[in-house]
Amino acid sequence: MSEGEESLSLRGGTPYSSVSVAPSKPAPVVTSFNRRELDQILRVYGRMVSDGEWRDYAMDFQKEKAIFSVFRRTSEMLLYRIEKEPKNARRQGAYSVVAAGGMILKRGHELDKVLRVFDKKRHLRLV
Repeated sequence: MSEGEESLSLRGGTPYSSVSVAPSKPAPVVTSFNRRELDQILRVYGRMVSDGEWRDYAMDFQKEKAIFSVFRRTSEMLLYRIEKEPKNARRQGAYSVVAAGGMILKRGHELDKVLRVFDKKRHLRLV
């Protein structure tokens, strides 16, 4: 034994040459919103908060989809869900806006176009 290995064994340690590293599990793959998508969503959210329509939100990142939920108040039930589901990207589009009852209000390939559903509701109220 060398002097360095001897001092480690006296202290109860193990020499570096015999240390085995257990293979780490790969991190679970989670779908999330990227910075640009989150910026677009928060821009709409901020506008609706300033209009007094929305008060709270929650984000949920699952294996197959990312969800941005919108609430009128913290204690009230869900108003809308903005979802990103990459497995639907080639078919109907990865993004969708879902109402509280589960009805899909808008679905598409581009988030900014899907989020326009909230602009239409605002203009309908003013008419």
